[in-house]
Amino acid sequence: MGRLQDKVAVITGSGSGIGKDIALTYGREGAKIVVADFDKKGMDQTVAELKERGVEVLGVQVDVTKEEDISRMFEQALAAFGTVDILVNNAGTVDRMQAAANVEDEVWNRVMDINVTSVMRGIRKALPIFLEKGHGTIVNMASISGLTGGRGGLAYTASKHAVVGMTKNVASQYGPQNIRCNAIGPAFIPTPLTLNMSNADAFGTEIATRGVGLMPRPGTTQEIANIALFLASDESSYMNGVTVAADSGWSAY
Repeated sequence: MGRLQDKVAVITGSGSGIGKDIALTYGREGAKIVVADFDKKGMDQTVAELKERGVEVLGVQVDVTKEEDISRMFEQALAAFGTVDILVNNAGTVDRMQAAANVEDEVWNRVMDINVTSVMRGIRKALPIFLEKGHGTIVNMASISGLTGGRGGLAYTASKHAVVGMTKNVASQYGPQNIRCNAIGPAFIPTPLTLNMSNADAFGTEIATRGVGLMPRPGTTQEIANIALFLASDESSYMNGVTVAADSGWSAY
């Protein structure tokens, strides 16, 4: 208990799945939570569960593809809690496993808007707060597809490689100012997002899943939340610019 005592954490995509468990885990460890999600019902549910546990919490409905929503998210966080200490860029989407020859512009643009541009904008808004404070922590949600090449569709893989690159860049540029930026690269985690993917590209899916038999097991949202807790806490104070593969050794084969 208390590993994030009185820290203020903004967590995008925390109305369900991995983001929700990160919010609940951070709250259990003493953090004040900003639950940010496009889905108001999910956002309200996470807020209610945190309040039941006595956690100070604010819910903000956010479309991360809109810069004005990102700005409003931070404005409301500052109004409610006075500061921000931790940013978790967790909101993301998938690309229906579209292989390079089958990529649709609409899918490509949406994946990049949500998985890449929103991360950049979140970091851009958080950094002035962190620089003024003299410290801050960013946790980005990458993917094992950001560390490998064949485990997702083209757009998703490209977007998560971008997240890995941004993580390294921010750590390199702002590490001397006591700002840390790390990422998590999960393999398959059953969530509403991953379980409800429809109209998947047949060729892309066949290729991306050909090595799934080598994955010992899927992960859980709580296992990823535990890593996010470690990366946000002082226990990882010597880690910066790292993307942690969380895949039960799948990428080691």
